[in-house]
Amino acid sequence: MYLRITALLSIALMFLLASCAPKQSQIVLAQFGNQKVTMKEFEDAYANNVGGYDVAKNDSLSKLKNFLDLYVDFKMKLRDAYVRGFDKDSSTNSELQDYKKKVGVSYILEKQIVDPGIRQLWERRKWEYRVSHIMIRPDSAGWEHAKLVANEILDSLKNGADFAAMAKKYSQDIYSKNDGGDLYYVTAGQLPYEFEDAVYATEPGHIYPNVVKSPFGYHIIEVTAKRERVPEIRASHILAAFSDSTGKIDTARALAKIDTVMYQLKHGGDFAKLAEKYSDDPGSKKRGGDLGFFEMRMMVKPFSEAAYDIKNIGDISGIVKTNYGYHIIKLTGRKPYPTFEEDKDNLKKLFQRIRYQVEYDSLVAKLKREYNYQLNEKNLSSLIGNVDTSKIGEDFPRFDFIKNLELFTYDGKSETAGDFWERMGAKPEYANQKATAGLLTNALNQISGEIMLEEDALNLDKTDKDFANLMENYRDGIYIFKLQNQEVWNKVTIDSTKLYDFYLKTKDNYKWPDQVDYAEIFTPSDSLAKHYYQMLKDGADFDSLAGLYTERPGLKDKKGDYGFQDVHASQLSAIASSLKEPGDYSDVFESNGGYSIVKLIARKPAHLKTFEEAKAEVTGAYQDAESKKLENEYVQSLRDLYKPKIFYSELDKAFK
Repeated sequence: MYLRITALLSIALMFLLASCAPKQSQIVLAQFGNQKVTMKEFEDAYANNVGGYDVAKNDSLSKLKNFLDLYVDFKMKLRDAYVRGFDKDSSTNSELQDYKKKVGVSYILEKQIVDPGIRQLWERRKWEYRVSHIMIRPDSAGWEHAKLVANEILDSLKNGADFAAMAKKYSQDIYSKNDGGDLYYVTAGQLPYEFEDAVYATEPGHIYPNVVKSPFGYHIIEVTAKRERVPEIRASHILAAFSDSTGKIDTARALAKIDTVMYQLKHGGDFAKLAEKYSDDPGSKKRGGDLGFFEMRMMVKPFSEAAYDIKNIGDISGIVKTNYGYHIIKLTGRKPYPTFEEDKDNLKKLFQRIRYQVEYDSLVAKLKREYNYQLNEKNLSSLIGNVDTSKIGEDFPRFDFIKNLELFTYDGKSETAGDFWERMGAKPEYANQKATAGLLTNALNQISGEIMLEEDALNLDKTDKDFANLMENYRDGIYIFKLQNQEVWNKVTIDSTKLYDFYLKTKDNYKWPDQVDYAEIFTPSDSLAKHYYQMLKDGADFDSLAGLYTERPGLKDKKGDYGFQDVHASQLSAIASSLKEPGDYSDVFESNGGYSIVKLIARKPAHLKTFEEAKAEVTGAYQDAESKKLENEYVQSLRDLYKPKIFYSELDKAFK
């Protein structure tokens, strides 16, 4: 009984101790005043600094200790910034608001439009759909009539009419109607987005249930097949062209020729050699018929269809007829579908071209609803009527009359006609243009959209943790910068006496390296260089030859003389340094862009720089030294004030 009670008490004590122990994230690593640095805060800061948690968890305890010291100093500086009232400084807060708007808008567009858009595009482009369509153009009868006709055709199809027959009869797409509306295989990014969305919402063997409007007209869409997409294939071909060298069409001759080639291939003939011998495609025959890599729709439809239908690399097609003649195609390679990161830049360009503006307009419309955007049509008409023929960016006679008119309101705020006119004038795309009704309306749509995005950016830190952290980091950066200005950089004073004293204490840091002065005879011609070398051997004067013949730009007038150079500065100076005595010259050697002979003129061993020679370096080093001293003094003053306590013993629990 005693043992059971003891065991129960031990278990109860264990649970009690566990409940009293702080959670990992709440462990306090440091504190000063009423400020604390928790494990979670430290881990986040450290991981962000070194490139992620996977890197951080493998770092040594000494690295963690060093960072903790720096982080506590950083936190004390931020506390000092608030004590000094930086958070109440109007100019700083104005800068923060401007940054929040500018970065926030970019952040919103990237996170809410671009990132999901390109991700969807990448997922969709894994597949390709074989699609047929019937298109009805608006033409002179207008969009409503085109929609009516399209819906009547769709009703007929729903009641059992044959799609291909209806396409041949009614479709106004001259490129596909004779093929029963068949567009062959398509993938995302190749067609209008309205058409694309309908295709990806339809299973093979089905017709999209509604007519689809695109900039070209109304479409009835049928998906006939779906398959995994191969982005590019590589193929070779042998062409028997319909036309001969005189331009005469002879299809029988072409067919006989291609039959002969096919017979040889079936009996072991080498494809590349047969292409070189028989193909009528001058661009590929010299390469054994190789066409390189190409996408589905880069070739004419019969060729693409046959090439993409070949199952195995190394297999050949049957005889394929196109408008150019008869082909035999050999599949030689396939590119795998790229990873998202590999294709990201291409996806961004594609998305920007085909879909970005639509998604942007949709987002702006949503924000206008959320922020209760209200346009004052009457005041807009008054603005249009009063600006007359004025040019954007210029004043106009009745500006005072309309500048305070409320043009639109949103979220309890308003934009006046004067505000709008100034915004428009600041945009280069509108500068000096005549203020027509159409231009003002377009500008209003653009600018009001930008204002909605800016308004959303100002509220973004309330709903998006990552953005809130971004803004906190930027704010902290501004505060630290201001502190450094006040406590360090503005206190560094420089005068000649201080610089000279600093030079005397540190002059061993400022040295000229070993140097050589040398001249060069340079020519792009190997034979000329050897000729000049023989002339030198025969007694010619080096300086005279260099002055006459060296072709190094800017050195002929100097007789090839480079002046003193660091012996390690270049190949030329290294070879010059290898010569024994001043006046000696090298053999001919290859140098940058040609051939050279160099002559050693003089040597100068390594030596200390004079104060004047080292002044720029001394100034930089002095500023660095003074900045570090002032920085250390400032940090020490904070430590003396706040007396931070740092619990290094807890660090072994970090990233565990």
